[in-house]
Amino acid sequence: MSARDGTRLFVRYTPHDLLEERGSPASEGVPPPEIEGGLQSAPRPTAILNDGIACDGFIWKYLFEDVARHANVVHWHYRGHGRSARPNDTSLTALTDHARDMDTVRRMVAKEPVVLFGHSMGCQVALEGYRLHPENVAGLVLICGSYGRVTHTFKGTDVMAQLLPGAIRAVDKHTRIARGLWGNFSPELALRIALMTGEVDARSIAAEDLLPYMKHMVDIDLPMFLRMLHSAGEHSARDLLPNIHVPVLVIAGDRDTFTPTRYAEEMARLIPKAKLVVLPGTHVIPIERKDQVSALVAEFFESLRPAEKSAAGSEPAAADGEKNVGAPPGEMRAGEVTG
Repeated sequence: MSARDGTRLFVRYTPHDLLEERGSPASEGVPPPEIEGGLQSAPRPTAILNDGIACDGFIWKYLFEDVARHANVVHWHYRGHGRSARPNDTSLTALTDHARDMDTVRRMVAKEPVVLFGHSMGCQVALEGYRLHPENVAGLVLICGSYGRVTHTFKGTDVMAQLLPGAIRAVDKHTRIARGLWGNFSPELALRIALMTGEVDARSIAAEDLLPYMKHMVDIDLPMFLRMLHSAGEHSARDLLPNIHVPVLVIAGDRDTFTPTRYAEEMARLIPKAKLVVLPGTHVIPIERKDQVSALVAEFFESLRPAEKSAAGSEPAAADGEKNVGAPPGEMRAGEVTG
């Protein structure tokens, strides 16, 4: 599939029917509309998965198949990421450019109602995608992310935002050296650092779950990555939040230092139909708490069914390991997992 500037975008499409027939969501590519069971004829909604920056899908490793039990699934790679090509126009790497690319993917493959998923920066992409075309969006699932200004809130400070412009200038001045140093950084070493420093929960994650991210991170073009990060750091969709009129599930980790929990809490307060769930964990909650996240997503899809909504008279039961600790309406906090 091609973006508006001709950049080739990788899209992985799995129809809900394929999971039922084959027991696996392994299909790649976009089926032609005339294929029976494709997006044009399927009654299920379509989930569009939006990655974090420098990611190519590692975060959906366990959740992908669970989502495919409830919806057709579209997962795509940002320009310059994974199996998508580097941008033909190198100026088109802003946050809003990725949202427009997602909108292109959506218009090409998803005719029925869609549910926009986002992890980390993907939450901002999903929000801007809703801003572009709110019609036919059934809901949003925002995981370990924020509405914007992420470099101003990273680890609770604005140090990254202050240092980033200088880093961009230095890399532009010494591009070849910077690319060489970046590309030779050991993914295995980066993984060990993340595990030792508590950036991820070493007790709840297997090294092989995170290593693909580390390997992709060092392969990405450094100047492009820094400009994308700067754009994500200056972007904000806060003004949009009160005007989102569909159900939104916000999932956060209570020890997330990349996007601290208070920003998920603020996001949930400002969105009229948002539900916040805070789980024990870090920035990679879908891997650390895969069963709980899967249960929350299943519950969310069920809540989107009109018949279920009209029949529901009570709050659904919490997923295993969760407990309501007196959060205000529309908000739930999960206690520490026991046992």
